[in-house]
Amino acid sequence: MRVLLPLALSIAMILPAFAAKTHDAPPRHHDEHSWAEPDKVVIRDLGLDLRVDFGKKQLRGSADLALTWKDPAARELLLDTRDLSIAKVLGKSGDGNWRRLQFSLGERDAIFGQKLTIRMKRQYDIVRIRYATAPEASGLQWLEPSMTAGKKHPFMFSQSQAIHARSWVPLQDTPGVRYTYSAHIETDPELMALMSADNAPDASRDGDYVFRMQQPIPSYLMAISVGDLVFRPISERAGVWAEPGTVDVAVKEFADTERMIQTTEQLYGPYRWERYDLLILPPSFPFGGMENPRLSFITPTVIVGDKSLTSLIAHELAHSWSGNLVTNASWKDMWLNEGFTSYVENRIVEAVYGTDLSQMENVISQFGLHAEMQEMAEERQVLALPALPGVDPDEALTDVAYIKGAWFLEFLEQRFGREAFDPFLRSYFNHFAFQSIDTAQFVEYLNSELIAKNPDAVTQKELDAWLNQPGIPAFATAAKSARFDAVDAARKAFLDGRKSAGELLTAAWTTQEWVRFLEGMPEVLTGQQAVDLDEAFKLTTSDNGEILQRWFPLTVRSGYFEARPAIAQFLQRIGRRKLVMPTYEALVATPDGKEFARQVFEKAKPGYHPITTASVEALLAKKP
Repeated sequence: MRVLLPLALSIAMILPAFAAKTHDAPPRHHDEHSWAEPDKVVIRDLGLDLRVDFGKKQLRGSADLALTWKDPAARELLLDTRDLSIAKVLGKSGDGNWRRLQFSLGERDAIFGQKLTIRMKRQYDIVRIRYATAPEASGLQWLEPSMTAGKKHPFMFSQSQAIHARSWVPLQDTPGVRYTYSAHIETDPELMALMSADNAPDASRDGDYVFRMQQPIPSYLMAISVGDLVFRPISERAGVWAEPGTVDVAVKEFADTERMIQTTEQLYGPYRWERYDLLILPPSFPFGGMENPRLSFITPTVIVGDKSLTSLIAHELAHSWSGNLVTNASWKDMWLNEGFTSYVENRIVEAVYGTDLSQMENVISQFGLHAEMQEMAEERQVLALPALPGVDPDEALTDVAYIKGAWFLEFLEQRFGREAFDPFLRSYFNHFAFQSIDTAQFVEYLNSELIAKNPDAVTQKELDAWLNQPGIPAFATAAKSARFDAVDAARKAFLDGRKSAGELLTAAWTTQEWVRFLEGMPEVLTGQQAVDLDEAFKLTTSDNGEILQRWFPLTVRSGYFEARPAIAQFLQRIGRRKLVMPTYEALVATPDGKEFARQVFEKAKPGYHPITTASVEALLAKKP
């Protein structure tokens, strides 16, 4: 009991902005990216009945929202939508009769879409909304057969994070509201439909599919995909869905998935989602992966034949504990999702693939964070971000949430030791399971369950430095890798002219070592250096996106025009935002490069996801 007073004082000291709850300062839980009013009413269950129309690039049908009313006086239901056509809204209560309800759509906001206001004379248990999506829905991508691996059938997939679920379902599009859902999906019978739900590995392909997600999830984790998809098992509870031409290489690359699940269970408690399957998407997928529960969406760009990029699978799997199980209540606390996940990912990599790989990946991550923060405003460098009412959360997501968040947890691990910190994390995931929380709640739990038991390990000032101050604290311990020492020595020997590229001992290098080698290069190479590297290592024709992400910008800055045809092919073939944006950014630095980028983008755009398209268009629109 003696910790209660110091605990209250420490939370107020570390998070002063969170402690002051006034009419002008909403509580930390408040989500400024949603029109929903979860203090009055919340969705507890969602029932979808949708038809997939590839000809019109449209989903149409109905959404049944089962509601829990918290405010007896409330007579309005506010929902988030973006470019949805609302045909009718009905309400039903205990008498079983549907009654037509009045509704209106607010003015369209470029970031948030349109507020859907449903008015009623009394509170209804279920509200049914009949609607259709727009062909340009930001959360859906429709691919022509030519844009797929098989080239025979169309493909559609969703990307709901951060606030794109509202573009294909009218709902409370906030991570602070969790609900269960079911769905009836109709599509062409030659295509398979999947969702972030109970996909049956032996499901018959007949165009009529039913799904159920029994665990409550936030809206950004709702997902759908339809295409020429087949299944191959990895274990009893894990497997791969992919196009027929991709599935076997994917199963081979991701064969360690079950071992990863077991490792994480040993560390942090049972896997609570029954199955863990991977869906391999076409190269236009804008992210490396998306942690949709039961069915992680995965980019094919990590299939490189040597398992060197399978830490992505570790990351998406880790979300089954951090993010999916314990979720940030709003996007300003994104570090609670991504920082914890990046930390758990590294622990999985260490256990499955060894300390060398985990150390190398940590060094690469921290290097990237330092580089990104050099171009970032200080107020964006904190873990517990201030309210972001006018900022698209897609653009607000930076390496700070991922890498500074993981670094903070590594700091706690170092101070308390794994023998104390691992049980703490396990208890944290269990205590907040299937809840959405904020940073203040984490700090309170940290103080009561870890710091109170070892009060000399960490000071409140140190916590404040990690959570609320910009940059990386001066007392933080940076990651190190002995294998990178050899890489750095090889690069220096090349740059000093003591060795040609062909004389460097690189035959056993992993992807991570190549990344380190290229990231340490000067901003600009001489023409001879670029030629020497390319002739020795065939970098321009590499199939490894992580290598090309670093090599192509270097060739642009160095005036190595011989790489331009390969750059054009790469930018037109890959839509993963992380991989293509560095090259676009290098190109737009000069008028000639910007014109080249514009021409390439016009050809690439039809195969890009709307998220990647928006990022490139914003870059091209910037004035010099």
